[in-house]
Amino acid sequence: MTTETLLIELGTEELPPKALQILAKTFFAQIKAQLEKAELSFSDIKWFATPRRLAVSVTELAACQADKIVEKRGPAVNVAFDSEGNASKAAQGWARSNGISVEQAERLVTDKGEWLLYKAEQKGQSVAELIPAMVNNAIAKLPIPKPMRWGSSRTQFIRPVHTLTMLYGSEVIDGETLGVSASNLVTGHRFHSHGLVAIKHANDYQQNLKDAYVIADFNERKALIRQQIADTAKEINADILVDEELLEEVTGLVEWPVTLVGTFDEAFLQVPAEPLIYSMKDHQKYFPVFTKTGELLNKFIFICNIESKDVNQVIFGNEKVIRPRLADAEFFFKTDKKQTLESRLKSLESVLFQKQLGTLAEKSQRIAKLSKNIAELLSLNSDHAYRAGLLSKTDLMSDMVLEFPQVQGTMGKYYALNDGEHSDVANALEEQYRPRYAGDKLPEGLIGCAVAIADKIDTLVGIFGIKQAPKGDKDPFALRRAAIGLIRIIIEKQLDLDIAQLIEQGISTYGDVLTNENTKADVIDFVMGRFKAYYQEQNIAIDVIQAVLTKEPTAPLDFEQRIKAVTYFKELPEASALAAANKRVGNILAKFDGQLLTEFDNSLASEAAEQQLAQVYSELTVKIAPLQAAKNYQAVLSELATLKAPIDDFFDHVMVMADDESIKVNRLTLLNQIRNSFYDIADISVLQ
Repeated sequence: MTTETLLIELGTEELPPKALQILAKTFFAQIKAQLEKAELSFSDIKWFATPRRLAVSVTELAACQADKIVEKRGPAVNVAFDSEGNASKAAQGWARSNGISVEQAERLVTDKGEWLLYKAEQKGQSVAELIPAMVNNAIAKLPIPKPMRWGSSRTQFIRPVHTLTMLYGSEVIDGETLGVSASNLVTGHRFHSHGLVAIKHANDYQQNLKDAYVIADFNERKALIRQQIADTAKEINADILVDEELLEEVTGLVEWPVTLVGTFDEAFLQVPAEPLIYSMKDHQKYFPVFTKTGELLNKFIFICNIESKDVNQVIFGNEKVIRPRLADAEFFFKTDKKQTLESRLKSLESVLFQKQLGTLAEKSQRIAKLSKNIAELLSLNSDHAYRAGLLSKTDLMSDMVLEFPQVQGTMGKYYALNDGEHSDVANALEEQYRPRYAGDKLPEGLIGCAVAIADKIDTLVGIFGIKQAPKGDKDPFALRRAAIGLIRIIIEKQLDLDIAQLIEQGISTYGDVLTNENTKADVIDFVMGRFKAYYQEQNIAIDVIQAVLTKEPTAPLDFEQRIKAVTYFKELPEASALAAANKRVGNILAKFDGQLLTEFDNSLASEAAEQQLAQVYSELTVKIAPLQAAKNYQAVLSELATLKAPIDDFFDHVMVMADDESIKVNRLTLLNQIRNSFYDIADISVLQ
């Protein structure tokens, strides 16, 4: 069958850079899915995206669908004909709809009966017939939150559309979308290319655009920018940490990247680096550069979309634009330092945390009390913890943070040091929001950990306490992130804290504000659910997690030790048989309606296997008691694994449900004691 390359391109005004990839990938996915559904074979399919185009290229695409036979089943024979063999109205209507007579119908015989059958030959449609509808369907499914109209047309899209290219090999596919007819013409670079560019063959797409100063491949453009940045940084003897999100945004802003270096006044380096960095990255899309030791340099790398004949003018223009931004940061820093953080406590009374839960001033008081309690539990300086909690939200009222919200906490640290606060207090102000996202670093200092935990507990307790738990994907107070952060801090910083105790303390700080009587249980259930997500991200088997969740240990460190122990146990050769035995015992005990003994009675043991199991288990309990007390769960399970042989022997030779009631109860007591020794750590019966 004939094959050719298919090119589809939608040429537009500049698309939103942050949405560019998702638009391109969705367009690609929709086209691919429709080609596959239409059973049009191809060898490869690729997406392209620049600020002014979305495109898909399909190589070795079949020219048309294969012809196929479609079987159309009619009525059953017993209803298709009457007793005299005459065709019924149902049979005649079916035949007429298929353009045949009843006599021309074939028969389909199955073990369930016999039906009339018509085998119709369906001619395959060509690419030219299929593609226009596919393109329109794909465009209709693009994620466009705010479509716009342009000109006098009622047509809507994310940006005005100027060209539509649908090219199969060298042939233009006739069609229209968004009011634009298909052609083989595309736009080149806005400044370096004049007029439309004719694509003579779909295979020439990338090269034709490169000749017109457009790199159509998003990933190629991104890699080029990354390399240009690295080379430029090397030329100026600087280090650079490329922000991937910024790199992708810049890739979505340019079609022909050119890297240049700008400079700003060294005096601005007296301002903390963070607001300067955010100003360069967020406002201007510049890449800040650093010395080999990590200090910010008074230079920046930026990406142009043109090859200028006067580079110095381009550099001068960018330096001119960034200067007022940096001057603002300098002004805010100098102004903010004139007022202490403590003096800003009063202003927190005018800012609501949540309507039912009060102001940020009240939240700060609660965080301070909780931070102090946590510090006492961890034998830390409780005065420093209280102070850090009290001042934790004060930098939100500074001019710098109001202008650059991303530096909240960080500016609190600088201002606290300026005020003469203890370094532990200052560092805690910066670390209180960590971890901000998955994989983010944790607070480094323990006072910072105490404040971060207190803040998260206060939010969880408060929002659940007024019955506003997250629903579906709606989580306005980021409670899932708070719970995961809570778990991470306690486990990874090895803190001996119990979440249930922290929740109780959090509830007590709210007084009579909370309306949910089940706040403690609800928050515990919510946090326990985050343990599952936390460990699944670490590729811990779901049955291992479930085995520990059954016990609901609310101390994260204890949870972690149990997870490690059960993961170890699951790999032992005895694990499978012991998991099955525990499940069997659980099923037996679930059906037992009597009262077990407090201890196994050796005098009632009549079978050798029963006596042997009781003796081995009795000796084992002496060994595991100190291990259990020390929470050395792995060692406990390792010892319990030695029970496999006597348990197997017991089930092979002993009738558990004996006719003698006292013997039966005694045997069930022994099995229950053994099962509980495992269950004290986890429910291993759920292991697969």
